[in-house]
Amino acid sequence: MSVILMEKMPDGTLRQIEERLWTMNMITSLEHVNYIIVGSQEYETVEGRLNVDLGKLELLLVPLRNE
Repeated sequence: MSVILMEKMPDGTLRQIEERLWTMNMITSLEHVNYIIVGSQEYETVEGRLNVDLGKLELLLVPLRNE
């Protein structure tokens, strides 16, 4: 399934990070994880939406600060 990762910016706008195909195992693992790493950046998963019209899963992510 195609998954779209969207970053919620500080001003509330959304920025698409990427879109790629995920295996069903990766999608199922979302039940057990709260954080994912993409491009060496860690994000908290906030919510997901299944877009049936497009046949895609959209995930809303918030970046974590690496201090």
